[in-house]
Amino acid sequence: MRTLNEIINSNIGWFHFITAVLAMITGTIVLLNKKGTLFHKRAGYIYVVSMILLNVSSFFIVNFGGFSLFHFFAIISLIAISGGMIPTIKKKKNWLAYHFYFMNWSVVGLYCAFWAELGTRFVGNMQQFWWMVAAATIITSVLGSIVINKEAKKLNLR
Repeated sequence: MRTLNEIINSNIGWFHFITAVLAMITGTIVLLNKKGTLFHKRAGYIYVVSMILLNVSSFFIVNFGGFSLFHFFAIISLIAISGGMIPTIKKKKNWLAYHFYFMNWSVVGLYCAFWAELGTRFVGNMQQFWWMVAAATIITSVLGSIVINKEAKKLNLR
């Protein structure tokens, strides 16, 4: 079994890893706890900052010879974070629904990225990689959808 030092071999890699773990923890906490509380807001801001740092750091990691699908999804992730935060600042019509859906799907996307990252580190060939990542992403998205829709119903957003 390889150690983390063998898997993560640069300072930017470590920074990316630490911000990813922080985002996964705080994103899950926000997703599963009561909304609108001071705790929610504080954990949410930690999530947002860690996601911004995580996504920006991804552009300094080049494993596939340049701009890759991972970088494309980092841009999508930044759009999702913006889509979730701008409505909370502007507080226009339906702001809560925009915030809720963008931020929740941001967390689901983070977990999908986690599966892809695991695949790049531990799956031997690209054919197995794509099947593993596709299956894990579909399962994560379906479970995320169930949790998000259940919460949306509680908040009367559906």
